[in-house]
Amino acid sequence: MSIAYVALGANLDDPIAQVRRALDALTALPSVRLLRASSLYRTAPVGIHGQPDFINAVAALETALAPAALLDALFTIEAAFGRRRDYHHAPRTLDLDLLLYDDRIIDTPTLNVPHPRMHLRAFVLAPLLEIAPDCRIPGRGSAAAWRPATQMQAIERLPADIHN
Repeated sequence: MSIAYVALGANLDDPIAQVRRALDALTALPSVRLLRASSLYRTAPVGIHGQPDFINAVAALETALAPAALLDALFTIEAAFGRRRDYHHAPRTLDLDLLLYDDRIIDTPTLNVPHPRMHLRAFVLAPLLEIAPDCRIPGRGSAAAWRPATQMQAIERLPADIHN
């Protein structure tokens, strides 16, 4: 069994509900067990203007799926949630990114792990560090060491009882 970390994000069609439903969908995957899920976080889109804020979270999964099979399963969930890829950085009903898979570095035409920009995004680091404070990013070191580089990015941890 391997440990994988997945980032979840949405900014369309009730994003809080979308992210919560996506956590349920991850739990329902065969050969996958949800170990931990972070709080939900509200973040402004990075490098994008004129879009609604995102709701983000990170999930830790135990899985028997190979990295490529897990990525395919994530794409299948995105499609079921109505994810469209009309243009780069388009608003989305759901975005699932495979951040880490054990301590592996994977660089193929279809999969890059660790996710190439995860260390530069508060919407990844804050929820990741909430559930895995000692997390290391292969090739980059401690995830916590990268958090100060994202301090200027707006991020708000939402109360656990928030419904919309």
